[in-house]
Amino acid sequence: MPIIQVTLVEGRDDAVVENFIREVARTASRELGAPLSSVRVMVNQVPDNHFAVGDRLKSDEPPTADRPNEA
Repeated sequence: MPIIQVTLVEGRDDAVVENFIREVARTASRELGAPLSSVRVMVNQVPDNHFAVGDRLKSDEPPTADRPNEA
């Protein structure tokens, strides 16, 4: 039973995250030869002030058009 955990910075629409979960499950099933019903996908979303690269918090970076939800 594949168990996949993904951590994302908060801010994406629920529909986008839900579609991502479905696609990850389908891909895991196909590539691992596992029944789709056995695949578990969990997405943990963290606030941007709880995620950093080095000492720079994601909340320190103003979003830009080409990087709206990077990470």
